[in-house]
Amino acid sequence: MPGCCCLCREVMPSTAMKKKVLLMGKSGSGKTSMRSIIFANYIARDTRRLGATIDVEHSHVRFLGNLVLNLWDCGGQDTFMENYFTSQRDNIFRNVEVLIYVFDVESRELEKDMHYYQSCLEAILQNSPDAKIFCLVHKMDLVQEDQRDLIFKEREEDLRRLSRPLECACFRTSIWDETLYKAWSSIVYQLIPNVQQLEMNLRNFAQIIEADEVLLFERATFLVISHYQCKEQRDIHRFEKISNIIKQFKLSCSKLAASFQSMEVRNSNFAAFIDIFTSNTYVMVVMSDPSIPSAATLINIRNARKHFEKLERVDGPKHSLLMR
Repeated sequence: MPGCCCLCREVMPSTAMKKKVLLMGKSGSGKTSMRSIIFANYIARDTRRLGATIDVEHSHVRFLGNLVLNLWDCGGQDTFMENYFTSQRDNIFRNVEVLIYVFDVESRELEKDMHYYQSCLEAILQNSPDAKIFCLVHKMDLVQEDQRDLIFKEREEDLRRLSRPLECACFRTSIWDETLYKAWSSIVYQLIPNVQQLEMNLRNFAQIIEADEVLLFERATFLVISHYQCKEQRDIHRFEKISNIIKQFKLSCSKLAASFQSMEVRNSNFAAFIDIFTSNTYVMVVMSDPSIPSAATLINIRNARKHFEKLERVDGPKHSLLMR
């Protein structure tokens, strides 16, 4: 049967966590659509009514309680782009934690796109040399399926070469599938201040309750922010698929004036539990041991909530969940 746990305390310094994120790319590349799907609960087909971003749209997205993403969605019209690199250069590119540059894979002005990207990198290198760089090759659904791997690989090689001496991580994305969630989960993961502590505790929790796998989702966006697996799983894209499916289900519930709280999926091979975990997260626990009843797993989830709530408070004490 699953073990029990105890808490070990150590002090964590008090800090406020606000992270500046630049979202850039040419007009029409899909920046605002992806931002609206991830952070504003749009579904893909509803993004068609979104207009072009004028100059810079600022939004503050509270993430995991103490982490606030200061998101700058920068309009991509030529006039605005030129201003970013001249009169607004210091204001735009100072104190940046992350630059996300979005490329329309079917752009007919690739040379201009690359020129603007390099100008961004020069400004970042001058003002925020420690910023993390992410390139999203977007609208991949418009490329023939048998050509997607080749086209993305070529674009990725070009972008990495152009980015030197900075490092960039590249993702292929589309608003019509789970690739968008994979990319944004990877981006947000880089911004979580105590992610190693969170992962260590999630591992201990999984081992205590004898779970095959445990996933932690941010509550509003349903992005995967941490996971631990004890057994190999066949589908390497399962995280972002689950994010996409559950987010859509949550939106469907809200349209019926209902709220999504939890679900259990069970068959002859496994049981999966998705439940509210902390004020900022959902948890998914996958079990394959038939001798462990559902009630025991749900009790273990409930008992771990207070501990993980404390982990999320950057200005509070830090704890470790230990096996006994």
